[in-house]
Amino acid sequence: MIHTKHRQPQYHRWRRLTFRAYSRAGCLALLLSFAYFSVSTESAQAQDGPREAYIPILCVTAGDKPTGMVVYLLLLFADRDDTDGLNVHFLSGPGRFSDKSKIATRQAITDAAHAMGLSTDTWNVGISMPYPGLLLDGDSLSAMVSLTVVAMARGETVPPRHVISGTVTSDGHIGPVSHVGLKVAAANQAGLLTIILPPTTPNGWHPPASVQVSRVSTVRQAYQALMAPRHLFADGHSRKSDADQS
Repeated sequence: MIHTKHRQPQYHRWRRLTFRAYSRAGCLALLLSFAYFSVSTESAQAQDGPREAYIPILCVTAGDKPTGMVVYLLLLFADRDDTDGLNVHFLSGPGRFSDKSKIATRQAITDAAHAMGLSTDTWNVGISMPYPGLLLDGDSLSAMVSLTVVAMARGETVPPRHVISGTVTSDGHIGPVSHVGLKVAAANQAGLLTIILPPTTPNGWHPPASVQVSRVSTVRQAYQALMAPRHLFADGHSRKSDADQS
């Protein structure tokens, strides 16, 4: 969920302008901040340079009449020489994360890595919300963040216009997500093409014809679907058979 004082029509234009600015000038400053915390001692110097990516997050506005939105987070990753454990740092400004979002994201990274057979002992992760005045509150970002971190650790890149919305459970499953219809509509409007969701969806709801919606149960299935070309799904179902299961 997003808390903002901006009205929706103004926000879409403002989001595009702000994102362009931070993708150029702000990215360098954030990478320098990340390098500072990730290389705190000589013995903890990163083996590789920090990797960075902007990732889409599906969310809704707060209030009596929520509206679906897509925001982009800046995600930074570095692998250290030491094994002192996972370090997740939420960079200060321009936007903010609620305590709920922070806790869910940290835990999801640990759980997703475990489900994929990876150790987080050498990982440094930095996350930034590059939108002034916005507060991201909720836990449905945690699947997208954690699976992207897994991809970075494996030296892989999540294809553009792919997104997952949901949580990660301690037993390696993808947990439920709310406001599915609003989020998928926002993703469609923003030009995202492949949307991955937990298996449970509202009765009678069907995705727009212009997007592919894949429903997955486990972290491994979610990772395969997130990384797959657009015409493929982890479970082998087409969009039609997927919708028929809802």
